[in-house]
Amino acid sequence: MTISACVEWLFKDEHAELPDRIRAAKAAGLGGVEFHLWRDKPIDAIKVALDETGLPLTSFCVDPRRSLVDPAQHDEFLGAVTDTIETAKRLGRPPLIVASGFIREGVDLAEQRAEAVKVLRKAAALAEAAGITLLLEPLNTIVSHPGMYLSSTTLALDIIEEVGSDHLRLLYDVFHSHVMGEDMEAVLRGRIHLVHHIQFADDPGRSEPGTGTIDWPATVATLRGLGYQGAFGLEYLPTLPSAESIAQTRAATGL
Repeated sequence: MTISACVEWLFKDEHAELPDRIRAAKAAGLGGVEFHLWRDKPIDAIKVALDETGLPLTSFCVDPRRSLVDPAQHDEFLGAVTDTIETAKRLGRPPLIVASGFIREGVDLAEQRAEAVKVLRKAAALAEAAGITLLLEPLNTIVSHPGMYLSSTTLALDIIEEVGSDHLRLLYDVFHSHVMGEDMEAVLRGRIHLVHHIQFADDPGRSEPGTGTIDWPATVATLRGLGYQGAFGLEYLPTLPSAESIAQTRAATGL
């Protein structure tokens, strides 16, 4: 299984420039890289580093972030998807991450879900035309993202099924799911085919595996048992120099 470094955080202390972090990930023997938003990034230099190393991008975010549940933001969201797709075409057509936006207080949750489904169908059509996959990511509301509409993996998978496009899939973040108290095997059983990418960070702390309370050998074994064969993104805040952090992650997870 491919291990991908989130170079937003990994290799940051060793290399100020993101393209050099991509080169460092290659030197560390990792199989891919990912980052967050793109508008503040040197895209031309990133393309050079990706071409030079041969590493694929495993994901980055639709930028700017806009709400799925608020129809007043839908035009801006679809514009962000269109712009991000054009950037993604230059970088190997990686999957693109979207989050839901915040709950609209006083608005029925079913109405908010319907708005998300409606705009995601339009976004998925744009992605399909470009040969790109969108990744819907639930985020925890307890530690990191209070007020976020989509914090449930089950709801995210329900929305993906309702949208009904092969170009919309789930980004499952073990940290966010664990914070929300989800039973990983229960929420993913029978639906692992809808999961395109998985990210790792321990809980508490959102640092490398082995620093918190998550049982990582059991987590990896469960994901393999469910049939997941995609990449694992190391999207955590390292507490050690990057090479040591990655070594600890490998030891903790068995990857």
